[in-house]
Formats: sequence, C-alpha cells, structure tokens
Amino acid sequence: MPTSFIISGATLVDGSGGARFQADVAVSDGVIAEIGQLDKGDGQRVKQADGLMLTPGFIDSHTHDDGYLLVHPDMKPKVSQGITTVVTGNCGISLAPLPSNGVIPQPLDLLGPQALFHFKTFASWIAQLRETPAAVNVIPLVGHTTLRVASMADTGRAASPSEIEAMQQLLAEALDAGAFGMSTGTFYPPASHAPTSEIIQVGAPMKQRGGLYATHLRDEADHIVPAIEEALEIGRALDSLVVFSHHKLAGSKNHGRSAETLKIIEEANDHQPVCIDCHPYPATSTMLRLDRILIAKRTMVTWSTGYPEAAGRDFSEVMQELGLDEQGTMDRLMPAGAIYFLMHESDVSRIMAHPLTMVGSDGLPFDSHPHPRQWGTFTRVLRAMVREQNIMTLEQAIHKMTGLAAKNYGLTQRGLLRQGYFADMVLLNENEVADQASFDAPIQTSQGICDVWVNGEHVWNGIEATGNRPGRILSRASFNRT
Repeated sequence: MPTSFIISGATLVDGSGGARFQADVAVSDGVIAEIGQLDKGDGQRVKQADGLMLTPGFIDSHTHDDGYLLVHPDMKPKVSQGITTVVTGNCGISLAPLPSNGVIPQPLDLLGPQALFHFKTFASWIAQLRETPAAVNVIPLVGHTTLRVASMADTGRAASPSEIEAMQQLLAEALDAGAFGMSTGTFYPPASHAPTSEIIQVGAPMKQRGGLYATHLRDEADHIVPAIEEALEIGRALDSLVVFSHHKLAGSKNHGRSAETLKIIEEANDHQPVCIDCHPYPATSTMLRLDRILIAKRTMVTWSTGYPEAAGRDFSEVMQELGLDEQGTMDRLMPAGAIYFLMHESDVSRIMAHPLTMVGSDGLPFDSHPHPRQWGTFTRVLRAMVREQNIMTLEQAIHKMTGLAAKNYGLTQRGLLRQGYFADMVLLNENEVADQASFDAPIQTSQGICDVWVNGEHVWNGIEATGNRPGRILSRASFNRT
C-alpha cells in the first residue's frame, strides 16, 4: 500500500522542460503532497537523495507489452530503466479483442505465444489487468489488425460493409472499456489490403467517443511521403491526434530524408494535432521479411520456430550454413523475427531531437534474443544523446519522456512533479545513468537508476524489482491541445 515519505535534497527535473532546482518532495497516499524545503521531524520516513536527480516516471510511448504485463508483472525490463507507464496495442496489434480460433497470424505473434490470445473482448483483458496488476501503469490502444483478424476470414482484401460494421462494434466496445484509441499497421499483411477509406470507416466510433490514432505507416522507405499524407488524412477525418510510430527512414537510398519528413509533419502540426515516437537505435525489429532483408546492411535473427538455433545470429551466417538463398533461408526459418540495421544515425538523432518527438521503446519482449531497446531505450537516450553527444539537454530529454507524453495521451495529474500529481517518480544518478543492453547481449538492466516509484509504491531499488505491483489502467481525460 502507498505510504508517506520524504525524498530529501534531490535535484528536481520536473518534466516541464524547465530548469532544474533543488527541493524536498513529500509523498502521501500515492500522491505528491508537497514540494519545497520541508520539515523532516521525528516519525517521518526520509530518503536522502543528495547528489541525485528526481524526475517524473518515464512514459514508454510505444510498447508491445500487452501480454508481458500478465506473464511478468514485475516488468523488470521497464522499471529498471525508470519506466512507470507503458502504451500498449501499437502497430495495429493488440492482444484483444480476438476469439481464439486457430493459429495466430504474423505479426500478432510478435506479442507473444498463442496461449496469451484468449481474450474475446477488450474489456476482459482490461479486467484481467485490473485483477492482477503489474508494476507499471497502462495506456491501452486497440489494434486495427487485431480487429481485422477477429472480423474477417480472409484479410487479403478490403473489408466488406458487414465486416467494417463488425470492426466498428469491436472498436466501440474497446473504447468504452478504456482504450485510448486505435493503432494501425498497414505495413503488415493482415492490414496491407485495407484502403484508407476502410480505416476511416472502422475508426468512426472515435469521432463520438474521442481517441487518438497511432500508426505504423504503410511505408517507411521509398514511399514514406504518401504514407505520411495518408495518416494525416485519417487523423483529420477522425478528428484525432496522429501519433507517427517509431518514425524512421529505412534503406540507404532514404537516409537523410528525415529533414523532409519532419518538415511535412511540422507543417501539419499547424492545422491538426500530431506527434512522433522514436527510439535511439539505428536498427529496427519485427517479423522476418524479405523486403527488409534486402535493404538492411545487416540482419540479425531474434527468434525462429522453423530453425531455433538461428536466434541471436546474423541472417547471412545462417544462410551460408543452410546453403540457401535469401528466400529459401527465410522459408526455412519462418515464422521468425529479426533486427534490421537499415537507418542512419543522423536521421535517428534528428528525429529524436525534434520538439514533437516522444520516446518509445517498441520492444518485442518475448523474443528469445530481443532488440536491446526493450531493456535500454530510455537510459540510452540519457547516456548517448544527452551526456555524450549533447543532442539535447537533460531537461529536454526528460520532458519528452514525461510531460510531453502525458499531454499527448490526455493524462491528468501525471507526467510532472507537481503537488497533487500521482507519485510516479525516478531517482537517478545523472552522471552514471546508462544502458547496458547491447545487440550481442540484449537482456541487461541499466545502471544509474537508483529508485522507481509507481503511484507512491517502490517498484525498483536500484538492483532488482521489489515485487510491488501498484500499476493502474489509466483513463484518458481529453485530447484537446489547450
């Protein structure tokens, strides 16, 4: 249960983007009760934080933790890097609503094993999370691909009017159960045949109920500009904030084009609400796909059902071992996942530094050899982009991770260190905070994250998860930009 305590002598970076300052912080019943120079009389529990920095808890704006929250509720990969809230259901894939009626198609299996897919309604998944809470708070999205798979026997075509109506009903039920909005992943086969008009029609319940639109664009390579324009059109039609998921430029011929794409998004921001999430790595990860293999300078296999011994190895090495070409090797490994080195560091830095950009890990937590972003995204930003490369100030980085994300997701009383706000907080060592997860050894906790609290309860002590599970399903207040 939440208790009362004081954090004494910390340097506060409050999430607003403003300058740091020194103060004590009193917490009572899960809420920040007071900030200032506080009386620390007898009977007060005091955490001495001299030399350390206190920030709001980090909001991971892009996760696929829908099932991981239930299987590993201590959420060690996240709390160990200061994350106190996760946004689930991205890229068009959510764990629910999906009646289990056979093999789960890719990319839904990126969320974890088939046994997790047993929630016929979005409300039943939400109810399970409330009954068995995790260590972190949850901002849930519902996936358009999931709605398609639940409503269509054949996803290799546009939906019929009756199928669109079925998806609308499922979306309305999900929004009423607590979904913050809908995500799409038209890059992936089960949704790639959905025209723009289908997405707008399926999303119609958001016009009455509110909700944001997060999108893994139809194309993040040669045809990224029309894909951005499509997302903006959908956002306008649904009166929704558009979240451009894991914004990137894939393939060497597109390196440097972030200057072009950011300008388009920035100009759109003058007329409609938009934002971006991004992680600080030049490699991405998803299902094994030939089109990605062919434009990546290096591909690593993260898991494989067809050839499990490929996990953690370079695709080229496995291809040589099997004596097959790219297509033959892929067929042998499938279903499988991979990491693709296909972005340029300058694009990653430019996107991450942009004022509209939040931080999102996009980790795939059940991969046997995952991308290191699941364990190190936020601390990598603080180490590499703040301390080593001076791409942004620490105040700017913390704002992206906290106050900016809270505003975009319509949260009240979260994302800032303010009196009356929920006590989601991170105590860190500014000079030592760093990621340790690497592509070769991705399952590594970060260093320099000293303590983490969620709703006033201690969930990380600097060495291990405490076992407390105070996370809540958050509620959306408003998507107005005022």
